[in-house]
Amino acid sequence: MASVFNSVTLTGLLDKLLVAALVYCCTLILRKEAALRFLAILVALFAAEFGAKELGLTSTASLLHLLLSSAPVILVIIFLSDIKRALFSSWKRQKSGDSDNPDLTKTVDELSKGLSELAERRIGALIVLIRQNSIDHLVQIGTEIDAKVTSELLNSIFLPYSPIHDGAVIIQRDKIISAGCILPLSQNPDISKSFGTRHRAALGISEQTDVLVLVVSEETGKISIVHEGKITYDADPAEIRRLSRKAIEGRRVPKVTAAPEQ
Repeated sequence: MASVFNSVTLTGLLDKLLVAALVYCCTLILRKEAALRFLAILVALFAAEFGAKELGLTSTASLLHLLLSSAPVILVIIFLSDIKRALFSSWKRQKSGDSDNPDLTKTVDELSKGLSELAERRIGALIVLIRQNSIDHLVQIGTEIDAKVTSELLNSIFLPYSPIHDGAVIIQRDKIISAGCILPLSQNPDISKSFGTRHRAALGISEQTDVLVLVVSEETGKISIVHEGKITYDADPAEIRRLSRKAIEGRRVPKVTAAPEQ
């Protein structure tokens, strides 16, 4: 027993503790926001491996080298859904021209009709159109739906007595994939105090990804377009159709000009 303790050096003990700490920290970070922090982690690992080698911490350096060697596989696993979505989107465009796609036109028609009906009845609504990037890591999913976009379905979801009317509807291409979703609220201190939770949620999700968000105000019945942290209040119906089509197609949405609430 004495020989075992004598063989333990301060450097060796520090080396083992660093290995344990690195494993624990990486597990916590990867579990929270892996996609957003992956590149930062890679840079940190490269720097840590270099430092460990310079200090003679062989176990730590070996662990870091192993993690870096596995980086390409980890990268594919983390972004698998985004890679599949991008490939599928590209394949769909090549197979059939989106500009002449009758299903896409019908989706935009139904979405526009639903928004108009909700606005006319002053029923609050929050609709997120996924363009390309996944938002799974930012959204608390409510109820999975996987149904075609129709004005009737949108109206039934946002009716005040519906159990999921307070959350957001997520649309990807021609499908409503989920409803009753909770979005992150914007922390921007410059946002008008007149904006309610729906508008703050729309700004919050648009600040962190490339989605297009449509908001119907239950107080005024006005429809807002939100993109890249900017909001156009009381948007023109033709502009709503144009930008909605671009977002559903997965094309780049032009920056909207922020306008104050009236």
